[in-house]
Amino acid sequence: MSEYDVLCIGNAIVDIIARCDEAFLEENDIIRGAMNLIDVDRATLLYDRMGQAIEASGGSAGNTAAGIASLGGKSAFFGKVSNDTLGEIYAHDIHAQGVAFDTKPLEGHPPTARSMIFVTPDGERSMNTYLGACVELGPEDVEEDKASGSKVTYFEGYLWDPPRAKEAIRMTADAAHAAGREVAMSLSDPFCVDRYRDEFLELMRSGRVNIVFANEHELLSLYQTASFDSALEAMRKDTRLAVVTRSEKGSIIITDDETIPVEAIQIDELVDTTGAGDLYAAGFLYGYTNGHSLRDCGRLGSFAAGLVIQQIGPRPQKDLRYEAQQAGLL
Repeated sequence: MSEYDVLCIGNAIVDIIARCDEAFLEENDIIRGAMNLIDVDRATLLYDRMGQAIEASGGSAGNTAAGIASLGGKSAFFGKVSNDTLGEIYAHDIHAQGVAFDTKPLEGHPPTARSMIFVTPDGERSMNTYLGACVELGPEDVEEDKASGSKVTYFEGYLWDPPRAKEAIRMTADAAHAAGREVAMSLSDPFCVDRYRDEFLELMRSGRVNIVFANEHELLSLYQTASFDSALEAMRKDTRLAVVTRSEKGSIIITDDETIPVEAIQIDELVDTTGAGDLYAAGFLYGYTNGHSLRDCGRLGSFAAGLVIQQIGPRPQKDLRYEAQQAGLL
């Protein structure tokens, strides 16, 4: 028997979210729509220049774990915070959302990670992330009982930046495979793909990763092509199951012999795209680990993503299970 549906591994980050105009991004040399890694001095500078902000626990895989729990699934999370105020906030929030989070906090420096997220009027988010304590996640933080007791282990590509985290992911993946479980990853960001293209492809082709989540930009970056169709066919050959999200165009699920298009849900207002891919993964993986068809997994993913982009912040503010039941999806 599995104790958890999904174990998520990622950067434990507190998001600090503020609205801004396009001029602010230009004036502060912020790359629009990307995740920019910054040092503590840059973090302090941008924080001082931010307008009114909302603080919320975030991090890509943490958001996915919270989404799975909101849908009624059993999720766990590995991620490193420091023994400081932001670390306490993060741990409180993820526990309150029903996620098993037992990673031992770091004592002392560096502090808990934080990401200054600037949301422009079109809902696009530009992230500026100081990784802080995240980089200290290592092999000693791997809980083998959770790795072997989860139907799927899911990790974010962002976590490939800190070297010791790679080792922790490989250890967790090995424990999962030894127990007959599956491993999934998110490509996270086109710039992340540029940094680790060869390593990501090796993870897929070797079978260490069984399921891949990507958006259209990440897919094109992975295969260094402008052709969506050719990139999709290359992805089909490289992994057993892949999901490619395309914003308002919906998503496409591919296997060896199937191509399943899934429509995006209609929304009332686009507020903030932060967490859209994370919540899509949450809906899909909840469905996948609870026996739903691939098409219905995609519908659950689209639904969860559609709800989160109509609010500020990446963690679901509504009960996703109730909302999905009302929509006839569960």
